[in-house]
Amino acid sequence: MSENQQVMPTTKIPVHGISPLVIVCGDPFRAELIASKLEDAEEIAYSREYRTFNGKYKGTAVTVSSHGIGAPGAAVHFEELIKAGAKVIIRVGTAGSYTKELPPGSLIIASSAVRTDGLTKQMVPDGVPAVADFRVVQALNEAAEATDVTFGTGMIVTLDAFYAGPVEFPHKLYKDAGALGAEMELSALYTIAQLRGISAGGIVALDGYAYADMDYYNPHQDHVKKAVEDEIYIALEAIVTF
Repeated sequence: MSENQQVMPTTKIPVHGISPLVIVCGDPFRAELIASKLEDAEEIAYSREYRTFNGKYKGTAVTVSSHGIGAPGAAVHFEELIKAGAKVIIRVGTAGSYTKELPPGSLIIASSAVRTDGLTKQMVPDGVPAVADFRVVQALNEAAEATDVTFGTGMIVTLDAFYAGPVEFPHKLYKDAGALGAEMELSALYTIAQLRGISAGGIVALDGYAYADMDYYNPHQDHVKKAVEDEIYIALEAIVTF
């Protein structure tokens, strides 16, 4: 990147300096892990929680970038990626499962997200759905079906809170309504993608049960690490089809 190249104000991502095909994740070190799967990977920006790499997967240019935890900070990231040239964004993340049929170590491809976050309520009216692009969901499904993984496809819940207060989490309510699990950023991604006219989707590795006692939460187990590796592979295989 040249000294005079324009960069985005918060993420420091270079304008027109990324691939239109972008994989995002929460953890800056997971971005580094994903970038390690690319050919000719190069770190092009690192500001706050936002860490960005360019490289190639099977000869196709791909950008990898981290967005941190939670919808508001992630929304800044998604907006600046789009302004910098992103056209397809796939989120690779983690989530808590709502169902025993999808235990920790399995995956969810999120076709839609329940907007229980505060961020999207300040962007679009109540009743506007947060929906993934069907082509991205189809590409993720096809890649997952060709991989030896346990996965489900369907609705996920996006929450702001991670640790509970006196207000009870609505996990049972949304489980009974058909949601498969809960995470913290996808409704922001899907809403922004819809507003800005790009394609987006998401796949998450399940690192526990959303309704479990958080005193026993441990996302650093081997089966979760394998699920993360699996979803990275699936996301990469899917994104280069665009």
